[in-house]
Amino acid sequence: MDRQDTLIDRLARHGVTRRAFLKYCATLASLMALPPAAARAMAEALAKAERPSVIWLSFQECTGCTESLTRSHTHGVEALILESLSLDYHHTLQAASGEAAERAREAAMKRHAGRYLLVVDGSIPVKDGGVYSTFAGISNLDLLLEAARDAAAVVAVGTCAAFGGLPAAKPNPTGAVPVAEIVRDKPLINVPGCPPIPEVITGVLAHWLVFRTPPALDRLGRPRAFYGDTVHDHCYRLPFYFQGKYAKSFDDEGARKGWCLYELGCKGPVTRNACARMKWNGATSFPVESGHGCLGCSEPGFWDAGGFYRPMS
Repeated sequence: MDRQDTLIDRLARHGVTRRAFLKYCATLASLMALPPAAARAMAEALAKAERPSVIWLSFQECTGCTESLTRSHTHGVEALILESLSLDYHHTLQAASGEAAERAREAAMKRHAGRYLLVVDGSIPVKDGGVYSTFAGISNLDLLLEAARDAAAVVAVGTCAAFGGLPAAKPNPTGAVPVAEIVRDKPLINVPGCPPIPEVITGVLAHWLVFRTPPALDRLGRPRAFYGDTVHDHCYRLPFYFQGKYAKSFDDEGARKGWCLYELGCKGPVTRNACARMKWNGATSFPVESGHGCLGCSEPGFWDAGGFYRPMS
């Protein structure tokens, strides 16, 4: 492979100082529950990292995961992590189309066999041979099997890819399944959310760039650093929960005072995600802070669980 820019080269051209870079690495190491010494090791590894090839496949999805990532408020080191990936194929973002696009995917897979990272968003329809979603006449199922064969690892981005999401909700007419039911012989990292937090996605990619292994995962294959605690655990309304102060409607006095939304169907107590810690739109807010209960979107089967406005029993 020809010599390509390292991350540190790109950072310098964008005016990012080494101090800012080290600060980012320290923050990332802290977020991912790594020891303090890991920050410098991460900085050294990232600084020297060349652009790894990424094949991004989008199946049964709404494009929300890609939208979340591309519309991130952050334009610093996190964004440059993404720019430092060689995104060789992406259904939504690529300029090429038709045969040219498929040739680019096949060439990248051949050239980087055993080394490329496969990112998948969207569930995979398997009913009737997978005819319900195809690209260039190839079913999502066959495309995933082909792309996963020589991948170094697979990242399932979004709840549809991680757990089936909305396409797999009852009655599931297309037989939609998550990536984990198809790919069983590769390291797999689930990054659920509808959509996931952009910085969680980039954090997972940065971890792979540095260590070439998945971060510590929970029993559902999610990075513990981001999905180890519930939204409830870090919610700013938690004191009101312990005081038994609950909003009874979205426009009553309790709601205006910021009381707990548990009785309005908030699923924060059973939802593992970093929303309350990392927030959205440049750490501006998250759904509960905006006055709406957590929907539990990073958990399996959250659509079938339903009752978004019905209290948990």
